[in-house]
Amino acid sequence: FRQPDGSLYKEELVSSEGFSGIYSNLYHIHPPTRVKAVNNPVKYGPEIVADYALRQTHLNTSKVSTTGHDFLESRKVLLKNNDCAISICSPKQRKMDYFYKNAEGDEVIFVHDGKGVLISPFGKLDIRQGDYVVVPRTVIYKLEFEEGPLRLLIVESASPIETVKRYRNDLGQLLEHSPYCERDIRPPHELVTDGSRGEFLMKIKKQGYLHHYVYDFSPLDLVGWD
Repeated sequence: FRQPDGSLYKEELVSSEGFSGIYSNLYHIHPPTRVKAVNNPVKYGPEIVADYALRQTHLNTSKVSTTGHDFLESRKVLLKNNDCAISICSPKQRKMDYFYKNAEGDEVIFVHDGKGVLISPFGKLDIRQGDYVVVPRTVIYKLEFEEGPLRLLIVESASPIETVKRYRNDLGQLLEHSPYCERDIRPPHELVTDGSRGEFLMKIKKQGYLHHYVYDFSPLDLVGWD
């Protein structure tokens, strides 16, 4: 696909499992590999408690009002093993002033209380109370919430998040006895194309660190995807 001046758009292939899984082709105005600066990584994430054994534990989160200021800082991990991590998140700050990418796992964000929008290169997605928001690994995004109560439950999965196999037919269609159907799934509805230049911070989670990359173009410089 060509830009109005005749030059080619920059194509990026995004996949959770390389060339073996489902994928999307993204079409950028600028090369997605252009990085202006790479700052020092910051240690991020909890350590698994050793020798916890079978202690009885009551995780009472109903009285928690806020868990921190920033979206990433506010993630308080309750349970974690090699397969997944389960966190609560109730940030004071309602808008992220940076972009985020989880390079280690898929995420499911359950909106217990709150209303807002998730913005990614795939477009805007309105989210509200009761939604399960699935963000595949490596997808860049930022969140903006309205004022009011805000409580999130976040599950990070080392394996890809997908529909349960016993609820699908051979062609991937959800079966009649599935507890959810295609009508329950809402994709992004509005593509946001921002071709501006400047300094755009992206925080990438990988191997126990938050890596800070600065780009000289917006990650939302897409004109389309398929």
